[in-house]
Amino acid sequence: MPIPDSFLQELAERNPIEEVVAEYVPLTKRSGQNLFGLCPFHSEKTPSFCVSPSKQIYHCFGCGKGGSVINFIMDIENLPFRDAVEFLARRAGLTVPDDGGDPGRGRRERLYALNRDAARFFYEQLVAPGGEPAREYAARRGISPQVLRRFGLGYAPDTWDSLIKAMKERGYTERELSDAGLVRHGRGGGLYDAFRGRLMFPVIDVRGQVVAFSGRILGEGEPKYLNSPETPVFSKSHQLFGLNLAKKSKSGYIILVEGNIDVVSLHQAGFDSAVASLGTSLTPEQARLLSRYTQEIVIAYDADEAGRKAAQRAITLLDKLELRVKVLTVQGAKDPDEFIKARGADAFRLLIEGSENHVDYRLDTAKSKYDLGSDEGKVGFLREATGIVASLPSAVEREVYGARVAELCGVSDAAVKSEVARVRRRRSAAERRTLEREQRPTRISQPQLKSIAYKNPRSAAAEEGVIRLMCLDPALFRSLEGPGEEDFSSPELWRIFSALRRRTESGESLSPAAMSGELSPDELSLLTGILQKPESVANGTRALADYIGIMRAERSAPPPSEEGVMEMWERMKKEKRG
Repeated sequence: MPIPDSFLQELAERNPIEEVVAEYVPLTKRSGQNLFGLCPFHSEKTPSFCVSPSKQIYHCFGCGKGGSVINFIMDIENLPFRDAVEFLARRAGLTVPDDGGDPGRGRRERLYALNRDAARFFYEQLVAPGGEPAREYAARRGISPQVLRRFGLGYAPDTWDSLIKAMKERGYTERELSDAGLVRHGRGGGLYDAFRGRLMFPVIDVRGQVVAFSGRILGEGEPKYLNSPETPVFSKSHQLFGLNLAKKSKSGYIILVEGNIDVVSLHQAGFDSAVASLGTSLTPEQARLLSRYTQEIVIAYDADEAGRKAAQRAITLLDKLELRVKVLTVQGAKDPDEFIKARGADAFRLLIEGSENHVDYRLDTAKSKYDLGSDEGKVGFLREATGIVASLPSAVEREVYGARVAELCGVSDAAVKSEVARVRRRRSAAERRTLEREQRPTRISQPQLKSIAYKNPRSAAAEEGVIRLMCLDPALFRSLEGPGEEDFSSPELWRIFSALRRRTESGESLSPAAMSGELSPDELSLLTGILQKPESVANGTRALADYIGIMRAERSAPPPSEEGVMEMWERMKKEKRG
């Protein structure tokens, strides 16, 4: 049987949503009883992410995400329902009842165990006589045996099925090997090892589970790094290599590098806070993960053009999370690993201490593109530099860096200040136009979630009203026949109503936390958005009858026109003001 509602309710009470969310999202703006911050699930500049302590829900008015504290952890930590419940239970010191209702849990546990055993196999191959090629490669790269053990590095033999045979002997099936991304299918239908002839880096999550692998080729060839595919226990965009170790660092900052070898070399040199993304640019999910463990990031990407572009992208993501961002310029070497081998750990430490804040870095990068000795170069640099300064949130920062730009080009502070103000006005106007387009009546009548669309917005508005009344005053429905499935134009709204109706009839809780395991994430997001809209139960019986009347009238009516939607929207605005 499923996890009892009573436990889910206690779980939510012991994990107040405003406290849990605040561990990931700065909640600085208050409106009435609600708290607001920048949404962690989409990019925005104006806080539209709302947390309601009284309702114990969150909802983003920008992207439509919403739900209970359980759904928040599912989204922010990329966890299935049962794992999110266990995550919050550990936080509150509770024990989750054994429900047996998560059929995927056993599969995930098997994959964790398989990855752990595969990591042990790879390490055994590294230290065995046949692992000489990998040991020689590690020695050439200056990696000590102690560090090899600390990271659990291994060797995938250059054979077709060594891992397959070893894992089958341990009781794992071909299906499990395939699910874990450890094998590939040949043209003839057979299987062969996915990793062959590579130095193996196990990817370990912050909970200590081996979730994937990254294999580095020992000689020439492509791809240089081969990473595990997406699996039920691994999402590349949500993991960082080395974070399981770096999270324990006392340095006060995390060093973000490009490659696994860089991470290993930095840890060996005493910089135990180095991490790397896995073959991709930094993702929003990885940026949020970093923000859990530090307030300062030092970006130490490669010195080439690709590294500079990757640094710019990372700066944008990290700056939105209000992290202090510095950029380290590796001079005289292509990457941190090469620099440390050539100059030593002390020289690298001096680089960190002298690293630029991200504004200086961006301005220096822009400056390098132009000849400031020519009028054309000055104009080009001023155009790009004023755009950078205009993006700074603090007026003091804009004043300071604006003056620096003016000095570099030999123009007046007033000229730069005026141009910065013009750029900000232009961007503000563009944002207003975008907001106005998004708030057109036809758009507002639709859910914010892009995955759900109403075929009949007028009927759906009434269906939402029925759902709000069900949540506010379930007694209105106890003697009511209908509405039925045929009255609902939206299948998502019908499923939400059906769940609420069943729970009302059986006396179960209607709280979002209790329903987190019954509704899909999109349905729960839709429900929390519906509950954020105004509704009065003062004349609940009459309102319910009106809503049902509209739904039944719309069953045979033609689709509403643009004018009809506009009229409905204007009426809804008047009712909201009233």
